[in-house]
Amino acid sequence: MIRTLPRLLAPVSLVLCLCAAPAAAAPPADLEARVNALLDSFGAPGASVAIVEDGEVTFARGFGVTDLEDPVPVTADTNFAIGSVTKAFTAAGLAILVDDGKIGWDDPVIDHMPEFRMADAWITREMTVRDLLVHRSGLGLGAGDLLFVPRSDLTRADVVERLGHIPLENDFRGSYAYDNILYMVAGRLIEKVSGQDWEAFTTERILRPAGMARATTRNDDRGDERLIADPHARIDGPIRGMGTMERLDDRLIVSQVAAPAGGIAASANDMARWIEAQLALGDLPDTGTADARLFSEEQAREMWSPVVLMPEPGFPAPLDRTEPLFNTYALGWNVRDYQGSRVIMHGGGVYGSITRLILLPEQDVGIFLATNSEEAGLLTGLQFELIDHYLGIEGNDWPAEFGKFIDDYFSDAARALAAPESRPADVGPSRPLSAYAGRYKDPWFGTIAITEQDGALKVDYPHWQGVTATLEHWQYDTFVTRYDEEGFEPAYVTFQLDAEGAVDRITMKAVSPVADSSWDYRDLLFTPVASDSAQQGEAP
Repeated sequence: MIRTLPRLLAPVSLVLCLCAAPAAAAPPADLEARVNALLDSFGAPGASVAIVEDGEVTFARGFGVTDLEDPVPVTADTNFAIGSVTKAFTAAGLAILVDDGKIGWDDPVIDHMPEFRMADAWITREMTVRDLLVHRSGLGLGAGDLLFVPRSDLTRADVVERLGHIPLENDFRGSYAYDNILYMVAGRLIEKVSGQDWEAFTTERILRPAGMARATTRNDDRGDERLIADPHARIDGPIRGMGTMERLDDRLIVSQVAAPAGGIAASANDMARWIEAQLALGDLPDTGTADARLFSEEQAREMWSPVVLMPEPGFPAPLDRTEPLFNTYALGWNVRDYQGSRVIMHGGGVYGSITRLILLPEQDVGIFLATNSEEAGLLTGLQFELIDHYLGIEGNDWPAEFGKFIDDYFSDAARALAAPESRPADVGPSRPLSAYAGRYKDPWFGTIAITEQDGALKVDYPHWQGVTATLEHWQYDTFVTRYDEEGFEPAYVTFQLDAEGAVDRITMKAVSPVADSSWDYRDLLFTPVASDSAQQGEAP
């Protein structure tokens, strides 16, 4: 999902183990004070932490507040948006269907979903259930995310139908490129095979049997508002990630259509139960029912088996000490090594919330971390600090090091935007504003309407439920989107004219050099819609 943090800290940083190292007997004695100090240091509103050791929950706490504007203390029962940590739940749903004998990991997707299409006919025939989960489809990084970012009224069936129009950037099974859209397809596959929507299936077959009593899959079923961590971020600086910490619109957490990729909300207490089931390889020993399982041990190991190589982060010193010797993606999990030990993990990020879930199988330890902010330095630093604790490694202050790295990353991006060579030329536009008005269609995104209103260009979007923007002139025939709502990444919108001066096509790209990949404007190519009303600003 939306990650809004440096690519090098993307929420899919996970790890796999080569040899066992003895785990510490308990969480750090000063963990509560340490988390509170980090919240103060990073200016983050709240956090949630759960730790499981040797099959027992040894730590489950909430810290800080749910909302800076209406402070309510975070507890172990406060739900946080877990973002792409949800992907492991969708993989588990497919594993359950494999156990049920209804699908196989290497079944072609079209055997169960005949309407499934990729942009290439051969890939359409060859794409398997396993391929949906491992980011090697040929789609580019974040491709298709604009179907649900920043919000959407599309159905999953709509997304499947549009998938075949999204251009491919890579060879099929040739390289790793993180996507969310195929996890939405995986959720739709669960619906087609099980006869239940993804939300109901995940709740009834995974969350409740695992003992996750308060975890939710639906935005409109979040329960007591006082037990929900509201999203926060810094969005009033030169780029997102800089400025004043503020509460965001909670409608932007994740579009419901994208829930299989990142839509679960859960508490520390609930995520502790999920960790227990994972470390027990699907077993549910605390249910009181003999042989109760979420999924078989065979499928548990299958989900942790590496499939595709991931690129190395390439951190500078001293962060390079956290880099793996190998880095892979499995079925909803990232698997790599850290200091000779296997770590299996996933991260998540949606608007105003980020999470980490880390498993150390050989040490029989699992850790869940979440914050209702976008402070990646806090969460990534604490992640490695706790891994070090359980592996007996001392001498690192990872929160300070990752915090400095991210501050420098954003500062460099802000300086690049402000550099003299980045300033626009005082030229254009080459036509009256009315000449740019009309309806324009992209094959997968849909139709936008551009109108001239009160001496300015306005743009309305097809499935973004009321999102509008003003097109502010930048230079030549390029404009910048200024959204009416805060928190959206602006884009350059370039009109390309034909020999007669009419608009021939429109391309877009993100303004910020560190914009999250979910703002995949680069894949859009709009052309005019032939219509008598094209210049009248007819709504899409």
